[in-house]
Amino acid sequence: MNIFLLLPIVIPFLTAIFSLLLWNRWQWQRWLSVIGATLLLAAASELLVIVWRDGIQAAQVGNWPAPYGITLVADLFSATLAVLTGLIGLVVAVYSLANIDDQRAQFGYYPLLHILLMGLSGAFLTGDLFNLFVWFEVLLIASFVLLALGGEPAQVQGAIKYVTLNLMASALFLAAVGILYGLVGTLNMADLARQFRTSAPPGLVTTLGILFLVAFGIKAAVVPLHFWLPSSYHTPPAPVSAIFAGLLTKVGVYALIRVFTLLFIQDIGYTHSIILIIAGLTMTVGILGAIAQNEFRRILSFNLVSHIGYIIMGLGLFTPVALAGAIFYLIHDIIVKTNLFMIGGSIQRLQGTGKLRKLGGLYVAYPSLALPFLIAAFSLAGVPPLSGFWPKLALLQAGLEMRQYAIVIIALAVSLLTLLSMMRIWQEVFLKDRPDDSEVKIASPLSASQWTASLLPILILVAITVIIGLAAEPVFKLSMLTAEQLLDPTDYIQTVLNN
Repeated sequence: MNIFLLLPIVIPFLTAIFSLLLWNRWQWQRWLSVIGATLLLAAASELLVIVWRDGIQAAQVGNWPAPYGITLVADLFSATLAVLTGLIGLVVAVYSLANIDDQRAQFGYYPLLHILLMGLSGAFLTGDLFNLFVWFEVLLIASFVLLALGGEPAQVQGAIKYVTLNLMASALFLAAVGILYGLVGTLNMADLARQFRTSAPPGLVTTLGILFLVAFGIKAAVVPLHFWLPSSYHTPPAPVSAIFAGLLTKVGVYALIRVFTLLFIQDIGYTHSIILIIAGLTMTVGILGAIAQNEFRRILSFNLVSHIGYIIMGLGLFTPVALAGAIFYLIHDIIVKTNLFMIGGSIQRLQGTGKLRKLGGLYVAYPSLALPFLIAAFSLAGVPPLSGFWPKLALLQAGLEMRQYAIVIIALAVSLLTLLSMMRIWQEVFLKDRPDDSEVKIASPLSASQWTASLLPILILVAITVIIGLAAEPVFKLSMLTAEQLLDPTDYIQTVLNN
């Protein structure tokens, strides 16, 4: 067994355990969290190198042969997302040093953070649908507690909406898994793919695919299943919002891409046309919601919904270039959205509010936040040569090649509206003078160490955004090879079943 298949799961698990053992020494937990996230990033990066060099890796936990045992699989898609989990885990762990208060630290923030990272890694690396369900539940438990940690009324209200809708998604997922097992007698994804290509009735498989589309669509927050996200993601502390925005909804997106490239491809003209319609609705409704908001993180939350649509667009078009664009966009969106939520959280902490009408003057007061915001905002809108431009270009090219002119027009319009929503924040928060408002209590200045811990992760992600934009070819090559693996899963199936 390749040990690097296990390490992205084992490292955050051990970090959470040792953090619990240090329950009364929460200051130590802070640094243990950073060390654990660093090790996770290193292990995931080595796993990606191994997959790039040697091909798809698979392991059967407990030495039970596939499809009977617990299967772990790393292809380019899952290994890339494991690396992004480590990267975002690390920057959020550093950002948390200054932006998680002592009370939340004392009540288990750091163990919960690493349980969340463990669940994310497990979801990306599992090769079995039932175990995917199990990892989803690990994520749900950890994320619900993180969302409600602190017990503020807005947090509790958002957490209730979040957990209610996600429990519904879990129930649908479990029902679909049960029906699927009753149909073919296996839940190993490689074995399912093999059987679907030979013996399973296509009509029933397509029907099951729609059930999975609803279940994963709720978790990915696609329209019309999205309304829980803008009601909850702006309520917790900034580090929690950041990791939720960067990674949590992307698990649903990952699951959609995985099952609709590996399993549910019997009637592409039907299923992927529905996905393409959902992509257009998600882009449109999300950006219209963003324009209507007047609070920093709520604008970002609706933008988060909107830009899920671009990734789903690539899946709906279902060509190599489109899938490569979707994967590139996924990489870009994880980095940029995490950064924007950290910037928004820092501004709220420094200024005591996130309401646009009560903010202003930050271009002069905090230029070190202004420039990172501007770069991240332009990247989100797809302004060249930043990271958001190249995947959008690939998606538009694929849409034109498929003569899907409606989705191309929607994607272009949403990019312009995204730029409008970001420039509105720029005008209200950074350029205009701050209004006098005695109701807003300005937070006390951060210490030098706190300011460094807040700013360093933001600058790292901004640098990655610029580097990806200026040196897009390696990322696009990775995305293209990943898309080819997804569209031709022969190696995936053979590696798992012959391992």
